[in-house]
Formats: sequence, structure tokens, C-alpha cells
Amino acid sequence: MEISENNAQEAWDKINAVDRMQAYVVSHIREEITMQELSNAAGYSRWHSLRIFKELLGMTPFEFIRAVKLTKAAEMLRDTPKSVIDVAMEVGFDSHDGFTRAFKRQFGITPTRYKDETPAIAYFGFTPIKYYYLYVKNRRDAEMEKEKVSKIVTTYVVERPARKLVLLRSKTARCYDTFCEEMGCNWHALLGSIPEKFTSGALLTFPPGLMKAGTGIAAAGVEVPHNYAKPLPEGYEIINLPPCKMMFFQGAPFENEGDYGEAIGTIFKAIKAYNPELYGYKYAPNIAPHFNFGASAEGGAIMAIPVESIK
Repeated sequence: MEISENNAQEAWDKINAVDRMQAYVVSHIREEITMQELSNAAGYSRWHSLRIFKELLGMTPFEFIRAVKLTKAAEMLRDTPKSVIDVAMEVGFDSHDGFTRAFKRQFGITPTRYKDETPAIAYFGFTPIKYYYLYVKNRRDAEMEKEKVSKIVTTYVVERPARKLVLLRSKTARCYDTFCEEMGCNWHALLGSIPEKFTSGALLTFPPGLMKAGTGIAAAGVEVPHNYAKPLPEGYEIINLPPCKMMFFQGAPFENEGDYGEAIGTIFKAIKAYNPELYGYKYAPNIAPHFNFGASAEGGAIMAIPVESIK
């Protein structure tokens, strides 16, 4: 949905209403949620609430509820000792069979098998609709009234052991935006479903020496232990990474989630200006890709680049 000066108030009324519905679902995910409750949260009639939800998110409220419930169930199966039927009841299913059918439709695997094997699956991940439009708005604002994100960036070096990298390559993408346009953005949730991961999933930038013919420099991936051998979803692959040092760049926390684009830009500028040789290191791009872990208000923006000690 485009936001112009002429329709700005009407557009933001819709965005905020859908944001309230999303928030209601997340905070009541273990309950049965009705359209009347969602329309109360939105502040509109049931019909209008249903229409604007579908308009902005491309799915009905009940498709959204089902996806969020099943992802919550998958996380519980992965992270707790609870039985399949206990998890089903906790997220609002009234039968084992109904939960199993819904879970398999969503993820392509039964909940029992998922609990036993915990392979990577495509969790339903979403960004609150308000944050998405705030991000778009901030990117389009040519001038900022004040500095919203601190320019302080902390650097530290982490020793990484020999490990594997689960990744999804692009064909032509060179950055986050073009990668999501080409490959979609659900890789965040899928990589996040891997319990053995070292850190969160990241957007990767591959140097020429690590690129594969016919692919773009941008990929998405997550580091896992060297002995990781679980099956991968279609389109994903796994490669070995040698032991190395990774220099992390971490920005300061910030107040508004919509400012994460500016937070990431701050890290890129810091990396460009930083001279690791002053501290006994040099960049070593052919050892591993550049990791862009994104940004959150609580943790700031984080990126990591492979380095070697200067002898």
C-alpha cells in the first residue's frame, strides 16, 4: 500500500488497526480468537477489519492466527519436553488428529516426527505491519529532524571453530532488498527453527572466492556445528567453514523498531571507516562470508567479518 500525502491519515488508520489485530493475536495465541474480538481491537466493524487485514497482509485473520499458533506449537515441541497432545491443547486445538493435519499442512511434517527429529522447517515469521511502514517511511525521508540512532559501535573478536553453514543462495541478488524480492523473506523464520544454530540467521555477502557459479553475492544462512547432518528444506544447501576469527560490529540499542534501517546503515559506515590493522588484524574475506544479522531495538545492529591476526 502506497502512502501519499493525500491519503496519509486514512492509510495510517488502517496500518494501526491491523497492527492492533496482530498484537491481539500474539498476546492471546493460547486462546480461541474470534473475529469480533479482532474487530474490537481494530476499532472497526468485523467486515471492515477483515477487509483491511487481507488488503495489507495478503491473508485472512484466521490464516494468520493458524500460522502463528502452529509456529508457537513448533517452538514448544522443539524447546520443551511437552507431549504433542499437550502442545496441541495449549495452542487451542481440541484434538490430536486435527492438530496433526494442520501441522503437516503448514510444515510438511507431522508434529511427532518433528519433535523427534527437529529438522529445519519454515516457521511463520512476520514483522508487525506498523514497523514495516515506519521503515519505508524513514527510508524515504530525505532529512531527519534529529539523530534517532546512536553512532556508537562496539567491536569484538570471536573465535569460531570448524563449522557448517546452512544457506539459501540467490541467483542475482546483491543486498537484503533484492534478496527478499527474489527469494522471499521467510528464511528468517526457517533458519530460526534450527535449534543447533550458533547465532540467529543472517544475510550473507559472499566474496568471489566463495561464490558458486550462477548465483548472486547475497545469500541467507546460519552457522551450525560441524557434525550437523539433518535434512534440509528444498533450495537450501550446506557448506563447511574452517576455524577462523570473526570481528563483530555491534551498534547501540535504539527506541523505535522502525529505525532499524538507519541502525544497519550506521554499522556499514563504521566498517568502511574502521582500520582493523591498528588493532592487529586484517580482513580475510575469502575465509567466510560477511554476516549481517540485522537489527533490533534491544540489541542494536550486528554484523561480522572474518579476520586474521597480523603476523
